[in-house]
Amino acid sequence: MKKESKVMAITLGIVCFVLFFVIFIQFRTIEKTDISGIEQMQEEQLKEALSQWKTKYEEVSSKLEDTSSKIKEYEEKKKSNQEATELVEKELETANMILGKTDVEGEGIEITIKDPEETDVEGNQIKLVEAEDLMQAVNELKRAGAEAISINDQRVVNMTDIANLGTRYIIVNSWQISSPYTIKAIGDRSHLESALSIKNGYVDQMKANGITVNIDDKKNIVIGKYEPKIDEDKMSLKYINNN
Repeated sequence: MKKESKVMAITLGIVCFVLFFVIFIQFRTIEKTDISGIEQMQEEQLKEALSQWKTKYEEVSSKLEDTSSKIKEYEEKKKSNQEATELVEKELETANMILGKTDVEGEGIEITIKDPEETDVEGNQIKLVEAEDLMQAVNELKRAGAEAISINDQRVVNMTDIANLGTRYIIVNSWQISSPYTIKAIGDRSHLESALSIKNGYVDQMKANGITVNIDDKKNIVIGKYEPKIDEDKMSLKYINNN
């Protein structure tokens, strides 16, 4: 009986050991399988995530390159538009200056032209300066590069009328003026003065005819805009007397 009990105990022990060993082997197999699956799943996820980030990086890089290209294009257009605007503004400023629509300020010269102090038999001052003399001075100054010219504060432009009015007066922009005549010119002072003062030039010719001419260079001259005026009845002209 004891022998049978011992055999049964041994048998049960072996069976339990075998069962335990089988269970242990299955547990280890399951554990290894799960870990391997998890690792494999993580690796695939990492690969997928890496692929997604790579795709996103390429998209962002492409967008960045496209945006940089557009910014460069906009900057070039802005610069081009700015240059065009500055050019138009400069041309407009030049046009307005030529047309006499704006006041002009700068260095230049001031020429004073006077009839002689003599009088005729009737007591009137002798008039030797003619409209042509003033026009000649204006033309010489223009050729010397004058940017703006005025005669007795009347701006001289392409449409300015300079003409004799009877035997005593000259009209400029429909204004009536008389001696002394003050011509202002803005530009390079040395060029302007040289244009009038050369030997046998304008100044010598005027002096030879008994007309007094003085030239003063000025660091700053202001010439007002073109303002022709005429009386309301448009018949009689306003009179500017610089005496």
